[in-house]
Amino acid sequence: MSQRDWIDKDFYKVLGVAKDASKDDIKRAYRKLAQKNHPDANKGDKNAEQRFKEISEAHSILSNEEKRKEYDQMRRLVEAGGQRFYGFRPGGDQGSVRVNVDDIGDLFSGGGGGGGLFDDLFGFGGRRQRRGRDRETAITLSFEEAVSGTTVTLDQGAKVRIPPGVGDGAMIKVAGKGERPSGAGIAGDLYVRVHVRPHDIFELTKDGDLVVTLPITVAEAALGAKVQVPTLDGPVTVKIPPGTNSGKTLRLRGRGVPKQQGQGDLLVKIEVEVPKKLSKKERQLLEEFHQVHKDSPRDHLEQYLRKSAQAQAS
Repeated sequence: MSQRDWIDKDFYKVLGVAKDASKDDIKRAYRKLAQKNHPDANKGDKNAEQRFKEISEAHSILSNEEKRKEYDQMRRLVEAGGQRFYGFRPGGDQGSVRVNVDDIGDLFSGGGGGGGLFDDLFGFGGRRQRRGRDRETAITLSFEEAVSGTTVTLDQGAKVRIPPGVGDGAMIKVAGKGERPSGAGIAGDLYVRVHVRPHDIFELTKDGDLVVTLPITVAEAALGAKVQVPTLDGPVTVKIPPGTNSGKTLRLRGRGVPKQQGQGDLLVKIEVEVPKKLSKKERQLLEEFHQVHKDSPRDHLEQYLRKSAQAQAS
């Protein structure tokens, strides 16, 4: 794609978001579209493959605050003046500076002497080396590959080492493996987004921690218990404190996956299972418990309702 084609493309439209969309909105839109158009889910579909490339390209710009700001600025300039723009030279000289949209290879330049877009536009700073655009691609790993680390070869022929413990959605930067500019200059960078296939039991966070959901009974939650939990190295016993609520997370340090620095943690997410069917004896015991247990978990709501009723009555 030529530089003119690139600057004319509306990345917001590609992702289907507003120009004032938040970073979270952009992330959600990208994930939804990337999942739908990913090559792994559309074998042999060239249109989906091209669409995925466009989505990844748009996300690589709009998810980066600095690049998004410069992209927005250049888009406004293009819309305002077409192919030429005029500014003031430093020192008060009001001679015009002609900028051709077909020659803006330094728009997202990040090296070679500082300066950004407007250094070139208005004549500040020295001549910088042209830099190719960054690229983004995606790979899908098995859970075991993500845990232990691996090396993958991309379609572009580049080999990328995936560190142990990489989580789903993580982004890996490969310096100098992006596009090369026309003529002399340095290549941009390649960003590899990692997708991890789900495991039957475990999950991996982006930070590389291991997560397991532990269902417990109502009695275990109320009375406390000792329960065996699986890890990658075999089962361990976890102590459930009395009065544990559903949603509480227990952290077992050093029981996660290997990281570049040390061992990750295992996060045990508690899920209290309420029985759907009760025997006659079980129902009787619960009714007896209900009669003797006077504390209400809704006490704060009941106080609010009483105050509201009193206020309306007065």
